[in-house]
This record gives sequence, C-alpha cells and structure tokens, in this order.
Amino acid sequence: MSDHPLTVQARIGDPLRGSVGEKVSLAGRDRVAERLRARDATLWGPAGTAEIADRLGWLTIAERMLAELDSVTAFAARVDVDGFRDVVLLGMGGSSLAPEVLRRSFAGRAEGLRLHVLDSTDAETIRATESAVDLTRTLFLVSSKSGGTIEPLSLFAHFWSLVGDGRQFVAITDPGSGLAALAQEHGFRQTFLGDPDIGGRYSALSPFGVVPAVLMGIDIRGLLEGADGAWHTAVHEDAPAHSTGEDAAGAVWLGAALSALAQAGRDKLTFVISETLPGLGLWLEQLVAESTGKRSTGILPVAEEPLGEPLQYGGDRVFAHLSDVHRPDPDLDRRLQLLADAGHPLITIPTAGPPDLGRVFMLWELAVAVAGWGLQINPFDQPNVQQAKDATKRVLAEYEASGALPDVPDADEAAVQSLLLASAPPQYVAIMAYTRPTSELDEAVAELRAAVRGATTATTTFGYGPRFQHSTGQFHKGGPKIGRFLQLIHDGPDDVDIPGAPYTFTTLKHAQAIGDLQTLRELGRPAERVTLPGEDPVSALRALTQKIKEPT
Repeated sequence: MSDHPLTVQARIGDPLRGSVGEKVSLAGRDRVAERLRARDATLWGPAGTAEIADRLGWLTIAERMLAELDSVTAFAARVDVDGFRDVVLLGMGGSSLAPEVLRRSFAGRAEGLRLHVLDSTDAETIRATESAVDLTRTLFLVSSKSGGTIEPLSLFAHFWSLVGDGRQFVAITDPGSGLAALAQEHGFRQTFLGDPDIGGRYSALSPFGVVPAVLMGIDIRGLLEGADGAWHTAVHEDAPAHSTGEDAAGAVWLGAALSALAQAGRDKLTFVISETLPGLGLWLEQLVAESTGKRSTGILPVAEEPLGEPLQYGGDRVFAHLSDVHRPDPDLDRRLQLLADAGHPLITIPTAGPPDLGRVFMLWELAVAVAGWGLQINPFDQPNVQQAKDATKRVLAEYEASGALPDVPDADEAAVQSLLLASAPPQYVAIMAYTRPTSELDEAVAELRAAVRGATTATTTFGYGPRFQHSTGQFHKGGPKIGRFLQLIHDGPDDVDIPGAPYTFTTLKHAQAIGDLQTLRELGRPAERVTLPGEDPVSALRALTQKIKEPT
C-alpha cells in the first residue's frame, strides 16, 4: 500500500468496478500513457483529423513557460515601479477561468497587484468593477486567444473610452489575431503571445494563466515546476485494474475510469472540492463539459452543488473529492463515505492546496484528454459553442434592423414548476443566470438546487451568463439530450454604453440570453425563462424556490 499523500484513491463497487477495470486495462493495451507523452494524435481520431494534432501544445507548455518566466517577471516589476496597484482582466472562458481560480485560491497570500476578473456583460457588474479600482493606477489585460470574442472586445471599448492610454493596456492573444493588431494600433504596453496549438480550456499554464499570476505575485515558478508531478501521480493499488509502470499513472487511470463510469450511466461528475481551492470547480466545469459534451455523449461536471444525503441522489452520479492534505475535514470525509457505502462511486484526488495547482491543472487536463479517448470523441474541439455566438449575432442584427429585441415571454408559475419538478435521473436541470454575480445570489441558487434535488433526485448545475456559454454551453447543446433549462434574468438600474456599437451592454446581455434560449429550443431542449422582479434578485429567487418547495 502506497503511503504517498497525493495518491488517487477510489471506492467503486460491483458491477461498475468491472467496467472500470476493463477500460483501464484497455488503456494499458493501447499504450495511452506512452502515446500521450509522444503527442500521438491518433489516440483520438484518424491522422489528419482537424483540431487534434494542432491542439497538443499544452502537454509541454509548463517547461516552455519556465524558460520565458524571467521576461514576464521583469515586466511585472516594471508595472510595479510605475505605480500600478490593480489589474483588471477582460476575458471569457479559457482566458478568465484559470486566473479566477488563482485569484480566489491565493487571496491574502499573494503580494502583487490586486486582480479583478471581468467576464460578464452585465452592466451592474461592469460598474462595480469600475468602482472598485483607481482607473489611473489600473492595468487592463485584454485576454482572448481568437482575438475576436465579443465580450472582451466590448469591455475593452468601454475601458478605453475611460482611460485612453495604451500604456495601461496589455494583450494576451495568439499570433496574428485581431487583438494583436488592435494592441499594436492602440499602442499597448505589451502583447504576450500564446501557443496556437493550445485550446483555450487547456491554457491554464500558458501566458493566459501565467501573466495574471505573475502580476498577482504568485510563485508561478513553483506551479510550473509542479506540473510535471501530474505524470507521476500514483493510483492506489486497490483501484480497479491497478498495475505498475507508466500505465499506472493516476491521470490515465482517472480518465479511463471516468469514461467507463459515464458509459455505464454514471455520467454526472460531481465535484466536492476543499474550501482552500475556491473557484476550481468553474475551471473544471469548462474543461470537462467542453471536452466531452459532444456527439450526444459526455460527462456532465457538477460544481458547487450543496452536498446531500445518499438517498437524495440518483444512480447517475460519481463523486470526485479534491481534498487538501494540509486541511483535513473529517466531517466531510464521513459524509462522503456514507455516499460510497450507498453505492455511489467515490474517487478521491488529494491535493496540497493552492501551491499544488500546477499539478492539479495538468492532472485534470491529462485525465480529460484520456476520457476523450475512452468515449471515442475529440476532446479538443467545441463544435456547438459557435451556435451560441451565431445566435447572438442573429439577435443583434434583428435589433439593429428593427430597434427592438425579439419578444420572449416569461414562463408562468406552472411551466416553471413543470420544468423543474418533472425532472428525474438521468435528466439534469441547468440554471443559467444573466445577472450580477454575487455571493448572496450564489447562496440563493444553492437553496433552489437543493430544493429541486430534494424533490426529484435530479442533478442541477448553475452558471452565470454569458460565462457558461463558453463552458457548459457546449454540453448543453452537444451532449446527451437530457437537459432541462431555466434561464433567470435581472438587470440593475443603470446601463453602460459600448463605444462604437449601436447597442448597450444590457442589450448585448439580453441578445446573448435570447439567442441561447432560442438555440436550446431549436435543438428540442425544454427551456424556460423567468425575469426576477424588483431591485433584489436574491429575494425574488428565494420566492421562486419557496414555490418549488411547496407547489400548489
């Protein structure tokens, strides 16, 4: 028995144990670990398949970034000397989620600039960020791999109108992008170029994660050096089909096991994450959902759901516990053991807290890539994300032509109750809030999720729009047709103009919400919309939850 504190452990009962063992054994016969190291694109499709061979740069990015780290560190030192105190990151999806994890996890531990991640088109959220900083001492990171994403470009237009000094702007983008050209045109202080052979959700250890981390004063060298530990993370000898040698790597075992469990009906990967790693679930959501949710299959990531009792869960769950060995939680361990005793698969992935995030990022990137192999899909494309972008463009074009957005009526109380209370495993309910993100609303949503699960045992997910469109939105549209969707809308009292655009941020947010709703319905997904009335969306949401608890 290994006594290494970071060994992956599993409690998986029969007959699921046999299914997992078979898949792990197949990974050994297919030399998955060896072929991963060799960047063998044929693991996921025939030679020449689009978006595979040119999406494997993440496998070696940590060591390459170590070689570039001195120049990034020198840049951060110059920024500090020049008197900057805050940095606002304007980005979406893969450009914002890893920095958000680092921001939350290292809060109070980093000694650099204060990072603010702005990945919303909600006008109230934009105003709140603007009010939280001294604009004259703030650096703006415009972060987008493609360089053409509407949200960061619109946010740039707004803040440029307020500041208008290229020395306060930095671009992080891929070579030759529209953002690279915009940065040159506006005299940005610096442009950091990413690796075009890395997709956004695999970019945590590339400049998209490294530059914000260095500006925050995080020991990014330690994170990058720790990434190699993902290849050497072991799996406990009691795990199904455990073996010795390279194919015993915990990442390969984990990816093979998750794909086998999903194919056996346990496709709701429910994350239970140590409080020392806040926000990690958001990053994992995108990685898992966008990588696997396509061709009517996939693994649904479930993050930040309140933990319940064994009988509150259906037979479609698998629990992944990311613990912190330095912050044990005996009560949580006891509750998870009750779930395992009831037959729910439990996989424990120990971590060493925030300084271990480099290994954690790489471990999960490897595992999800292996899960793609196990599901026989390409884990590096996102064919349905473009649908939401195209839908937004269509709605905005209609607005520009007519001066009005399409009329989308709210669902009545009966329709909402039917949507939520008629759900049952293997279905899931996705709650999508186009509102200002707040901890108070998070708590109110958690209460709604617990109420739905208590009444139906169905899985729930939650995301803020438009952020989730670049994350779980791929699974919503490309994954199995088992989702039920509740869209929540709330606007603050003040709007914000987008310089150069014929619409405001509130109009853009509503266009994104309407386009997404229309797309879901066109795909045959049950989807309803509710506008939270009044000035307080939290009270309005709690009133809705009470009706779910006590249906008439």
